Amino acid sequence: MTYTIAAFYRFTSLPEPNALGEELRGLFNDSDLRGTMLIAGEGVNGTLAGSAETIDHLLDTLVEKVGLDRQEVKFSSAQERPFKRLKFQVKPEIISFRKAKVDPTQSGQYVEPREWNALIADGEVLLLDTRNHYETDLGTFAGATAPGTETFSDFVTYVRQNLDPAKHRKIAMFCTGGIRCEKASAFMLQEGFDEIYHLKGGILKYLEEVPQPASKWQGKCYIFDRRTSVGHADFED
Repeated sequence: MTYTIAAFYRFTSLPEPNALGEELRGLFNDSDLRGTMLIAGEGVNGTLAGSAETIDHLLDTLVEKVGLDRQEVKFSSAQERPFKRLKFQVKPEIISFRKAKVDPTQSGQYVEPREWNALIADGEVLLLDTRNHYETDLGTFAGATAPGTETFSDFVTYVRQNLDPAKHRKIAMFCTGGIRCEKASAFMLQEGFDEIYHLKGGILKYLEEVPQPASKWQGKCYIFDRRTSVGHADFED
């Protein structure tokens, strides 16, 4: 069996996240769906795998319940089941950012994957990898600055100690699927940085849409399932 893998997030106000979790468990606990979805008052975030039909059912449900944009979902596939169990977990946040209070709906400017190369070729742009050191060790974009953080919350400390709004006027940032950049770019705007761009859909969308011969990506992209990492070849038809 070929498993369809869908990675997605959606920042939106959910007044009753527990109720949504219970509804999704009722719909999918007896299905072939596997993986983890986080649910919070700020939205949803998940990577799940199953048959194409099951994934289609899940995404249709999320379009109805949380306004998920199916065009923003990152797809890949695997011949072996990438997750052992199914979890719908209700959390305080869908992406933890403990060292600063941030409104992720006030984020930086999106850059489409096919426009990314032109942006990062600009000599005035600081290219910033918001991921942790064990992720950047596997791969990153050519010329990127990697903060070397242990956790995402450490990004706050890195920015405050190493970057200056007066000096770093134009910043392009990226992460695996885009969700960390929503909060990271919103935080940097709060800190007084003026021009903040982030890769729409993250590295996964870039690998999916940008042909390998034109790619500025180097190495592999760390992911949080049994595959450990992916590259351009994992997104080829």
